[in-house]
Amino acid sequence: MRFALTGSALVAAMLSTSCSQPEASRTATTTPGPASAAATAADERPAKAAAAPPVKPTREYREVTIPAGTVLAVELRTAVGSAISEVEDPVRGTLRRAIAVDGIEAIPAGASVSGTVIEAARSGRVKGLARVAFRFSSLSRPGDAERVAIRTGLIAREAENTKKRDAATIGGGAAAGAVIGGIVGGGDGAAKGAAIGGGAGTGVVLSTRGKEITLPAGTSVSARLAEPVTLLVRVR
Repeated sequence: MRFALTGSALVAAMLSTSCSQPEASRTATTTPGPASAAATAADERPAKAAAAPPVKPTREYREVTIPAGTVLAVELRTAVGSAISEVEDPVRGTLRRAIAVDGIEAIPAGASVSGTVIEAARSGRVKGLARVAFRFSSLSRPGDAERVAIRTGLIAREAENTKKRDAATIGGGAAAGAVIGGIVGGGDGAAKGAAIGGGAGTGVVLSTRGKEITLPAGTSVSARLAEPVTLLVRVR
């Protein structure tokens, strides 16, 4: 049986149908704006890897051997002398020139060297010349706390011979005595005066030591390596 809907009934039916539709079907589809599109694209891009720290260059070292016979030019930092030094006293100095092997600077100028006194003898009153001797046994490069063992030849100094000076002292005393004796007692007096004067001169020589030898701080000496020295040298 078919019923005809009146105008008001028709409107009510339409409103009822609209209300019963799912919420999703009534949601409007919107087009994303430029800002949201850019954000979406940024989210889709793969994240960049964190920047790696800069790589520091590695230091390279090379083993270098300084041959025996190499001469070290040293400037003394401590005074050394026959009258002021004793055996086993420390001796210190610095290199005045760098030591290079095959174009590589093995030991820079300014490196410190250390050693000891080996002999110290004062001049004798009658004979025996003053003498002092020492050698170096270790080396330290600037900025390097480690000391390198070395062995140098003996560095020795001896006072000059004073025999000529002693003879002049004795002869001078004799001559002076002869002059005085001649004035006082004639020929006989001259002979006696010479003997007396000569004896006085000899006494002066016997009571006086010869010259001492001293190497003050700042003195330049040459030390020759008695054995080869091998050490690590930074080349970069």
